Amino acid sequence: MKLTQSFFETDVLELAPALLGKIICRKMPDGEVLRCRITETEAYNGVSDLACHASKGRTLRTEVMYGGGGNIYVYLIYGMYWMLNIVSGGKDSPQAVLIRGVEQTSGPGRVGRLLALDKSFYGESLITSDRIWLEDDGSEVSYETTPRIGINYAGEPWVSMPWRFIIINNAKN
Repeated sequence: MKLTQSFFETDVLELAPALLGKIICRKMPDGEVLRCRITETEAYNGVSDLACHASKGRTLRTEVMYGGGGNIYVYLIYGMYWMLNIVSGGKDSPQAVLIRGVEQTSGPGRVGRLLALDKSFYGESLITSDRIWLEDDGSEVSYETTPRIGINYAGEPWVSMPWRFIIINNAKN
């Protein structure tokens, strides 16, 4: 079942664990549909979260985060990795969930490569897109939380926030 708009219009700290076990469906250029179960996410909680890009203010880069849940926020790091983020919450409440891992690979840069992401995905709707969407197959998962990775620049308390969510089992129902 394809996820609907209302699924994404929730607080990022609810959406990040809710995405675990969901399926990213990516229609590749050759027409094949690649399906990847999400295994790891990280929450970035708006302008007050110094690890969130929105903490620097509203910019061309972060504009999609202000549009409300269900859109894709991609950005390039190291000149070679497109990072996949799913915008959550309501309009003018810039929050996003970084997809850090799927069953086929771990690491957000590897996820972007596996899904063949590029700049053209910026702002794409997971609701209306015919090349990328999310599905729920009814899987129930258990997860653990840890601090986020690679955000030492944000300082405390942001470095220690347990906003990284990782599947610890995948009990398909």
